[in-house]
Amino acid sequence: MSKTIQSQIDKSNKLLEGLRKNAAEVSNHGVTAASLDEMEATLKELAAINDECDAIRADLSKKVKHMNQVLLAAKAAHAEAKKTLKGYYPQERWAEFGIPDKR
Repeated sequence: MSKTIQSQIDKSNKLLEGLRKNAAEVSNHGVTAASLDEMEATLKELAAINDECDAIRADLSKKVKHMNQVLLAAKAAHAEAKKTLKGYYPQERWAEFGIPDKR
């Protein structure tokens, strides 16, 4: 869970607890049991959505690592093929093989 989300949940839970303890006093100012229940439901939803996002981030991180490994393999294959072609063919023919290098 991100620090920002966790911090908000913690602060809101403390506020919610304090408001529930003083429900009679704050009810005169528009804070109702229903609004506190709604706030609590919102916090639970936030925690659930954040957990889902954490799972997605973890999966994405794995996929990005795999993609980077495949990219390195593709670059190595490209460099090896290019090196081979440059070693066996004169510079004038490199463009035929898709090598735009001038040197």
